Amino acid sequence: MTEPNQTRFNQEAANWDSNPSVVLATELAVRSYLPFCSPSFDILDLGCGTGLLSLLLAPHVRSVTAVDSASGMIDVLTAKLSPSGSHANIKNVLPVCALLEDPNDPRLQVDPLTKATLETGTPARRFDLVVSHLVLHHIPDLAAVFKTIYGLLKPGGKVAVTDFEDFGPEARRFHPESKMDGVERHGIKREDIQKIMEEAGFQGVTVETAFELPKRVESEPGKGDIETGPTNVFPFLICSGTKS
Repeated sequence: MTEPNQTRFNQEAANWDSNPSVVLATELAVRSYLPFCSPSFDILDLGCGTGLLSLLLAPHVRSVTAVDSASGMIDVLTAKLSPSGSHANIKNVLPVCALLEDPNDPRLQVDPLTKATLETGTPARRFDLVVSHLVLHHIPDLAAVFKTIYGLLKPGGKVAVTDFEDFGPEARRFHPESKMDGVERHGIKREDIQKIMEEAGFQGVTVETAFELPKRVESEPGKGDIETGPTNVFPFLICSGTKS
């Protein structure tokens, strides 16, 4: 994630969970991810933010490694999981502050459930499923990130990612003009993401509409009236594939 993204998300971390559209989008995304989950799975949530998605998926899997490059976001998630936190009962989520570029990153070698670290010289941890929600539109090089995801997976492991679709000029209105720093694209295009995933090595790639999100937008670009502006409906895609 680029520096403007990290700065913005560090600043917004404390109030992130109070954004109703963020919460609703996450709740809708969870329904899309559950068919990919299994109680035996170790999953990685890439760009986990404050852990909204990770914490909702945690009861359905063995463990969640929750990764984000914004330290402010990871601090909020860590506080939630602390003994006095709102989610102290969840014991199988591990927050990791990292900009993941290497599937063998040593920060991923801790089992969230047992807290045991893999010994040096043993094969690196690999995951049954990698998920990522509302992250792709912030990533400059999607080809590189999908190659990293491919490397993070076990043979036969799956990736499932959700983000809003680039359905034309109106997709730009997903973000107010004041928050365009760090936005690399206004949603994702079906044909582009399918090609990128297939070139990364994924098989059985599917890109389909997962849900639609009603979201308030500025009445005019730059007006800053997003809290009272009109409501637009944004389609979200779920993009999935399997590591051969």
